[in-house]
Amino acid sequence: MNIGLTTLVVSAVTISCLHTATGPDHYLPFIVLSRSKKWTMSKTIFWTVLCGFGHILSSVVIGLIGVLLGWQLSKLTWFQDVRGNMSGWCLLGFGIVYLLWGLRQAYLNKPHKHFDVYEGGDIYVYEHRHGDIVYPQQRVKVTPWILFAIFVMGPSEPLVPLLFYSGSHRSALEVVVLISVFTLTTVLTMLAMVLIGCYGYSFLKTDKLERYVHAIGGAVVTLCGIGMVFLGW
Repeated sequence: MNIGLTTLVVSAVTISCLHTATGPDHYLPFIVLSRSKKWTMSKTIFWTVLCGFGHILSSVVIGLIGVLLGWQLSKLTWFQDVRGNMSGWCLLGFGIVYLLWGLRQAYLNKPHKHFDVYEGGDIYVYEHRHGDIVYPQQRVKVTPWILFAIFVMGPSEPLVPLLFYSGSHRSALEVVVLISVFTLTTVLTMLAMVLIGCYGYSFLKTDKLERYVHAIGGAVVTLCGIGMVFLGW
């Protein structure tokens, strides 16, 4: 594995792991449903893995758009001479923009999904800002299939520039490796957090990091871009 691919893999692992671990919505609903509905451990694992793959599916679909753009760009004659630098600069530029956007999202306290548990073990999902009052009609009761739909509609944006970079190099190997690593890391992290919670451990406090998840993803992509452009990764 060359150093460029190694950098992309490390970035994909870091982004997917942080994105999952710092977002309680990736694992808390499964923990609560498992306990309140008295699910077996096999059923808990099944729904966690299924929703994890649903989450990855939407990320990969968007990411493949990045691959297609990079692939088409690489066909241009003038791009061949500057392909390495150009794709690295694009990666760096996206990372900086995404980092700034993530910081702005955190500062402005933008709406985000939140899960609440009520009597009888029912879970409701709604969007809110910290400090806002949420009315009952704004809530939606969570069932396993609704939870699956929520994950399918919530892609991980930082995967896009990584796949764009691979597409610009016309590297099918990089695309396959990135998607496989991103999928495996996300699903395993979700599963680990759910199992930790189901067995009663709560030493991982990620609530305060949740609002900075986009900024963290942008920072990782930016570091990857800096390495590609200035350090020869």
